[in-house]
Amino acid sequence: VLQSYVDEDKDESFYTISWACNIDGTPFVVAGGINGIIRVIDASNEKIHKSFVGHGDSINEIRTQPLKPSLIVSASKDESVRLWNVHTGICILIFAGAGGHRNEVLSVDFHPSDIHRIASCGMDNTVKIWSMKEFWTYVEKSFTWTDLPSKFPTKYVQFPIFLASVHSNYVDCSRWLGDFILSKSVDNEIVLWEPKMKEQSPGEGTADILQKYPVPECDIWFIKFSCDFHYNAAAIGNREGKIYVWELQSSPPVLIARLSHAQSKSPIRQTATSFDGSTILSCCEDGTIWRWDAVPTD
Repeated sequence: VLQSYVDEDKDESFYTISWACNIDGTPFVVAGGINGIIRVIDASNEKIHKSFVGHGDSINEIRTQPLKPSLIVSASKDESVRLWNVHTGICILIFAGAGGHRNEVLSVDFHPSDIHRIASCGMDNTVKIWSMKEFWTYVEKSFTWTDLPSKFPTKYVQFPIFLASVHSNYVDCSRWLGDFILSKSVDNEIVLWEPKMKEQSPGEGTADILQKYPVPECDIWFIKFSCDFHYNAAAIGNREGKIYVWELQSSPPVLIARLSHAQSKSPIRQTATSFDGSTILSCCEDGTIWRWDAVPTD
């Protein structure tokens, strides 16, 4: 173990973790959970860089903007998504309100190439796509703000540009695959679909389902999948401790691997996939973390 951190509050229970970095490239570990406080840890000096207070309830997911890794988004039980600047500690935007989620937000993700776009999903069974385009001056302002973070003119984004009801139950994980979206509920599958916006009427549109990736015994919520950097594959655990790895760049779907071990019997709540997809970590409900490595075949 290189580093480990214990929160000052013994009742804190972390649900999510993400890498981010300062504008000078300093690596940050960003974590959040039941307390609703986001801890930004400077991994270079093993100290707390900042703590973000703002969410009114627990934090279910934190994601980092791949093109600007000092920006993070957090999805919360308080029905909102917030955009933060880890360099200055500013809450820039709050995605909530009239057109926002009506229950816990369980997952959020930045678009891989369109820096203005995020997708969120949650317990109201919907996936929402939001645009930051008209608020981007505030994002830029957050990098040069010298006053107290609390004095920053945080803006509310009340209306998404797209709303989809692809699932009929909680949506607990969503990831962009180019302009398509991968999402899952409690129906033993990951669904790949295309959001089709109506230019004339923002917020409306249709979802064209392109493909489904079966995941047996995956009928409980808060099971999240992960992808490698190039989105060649998705790895997801199930409630019996098995992992399914699906090829994402082929149609019809191709199962790359089904990973199982006699001692892995507990629900796998999350997976993490390495940059090239050769290593998969699984995080289980019994407190164990498993590491799987691809074995080269001659």
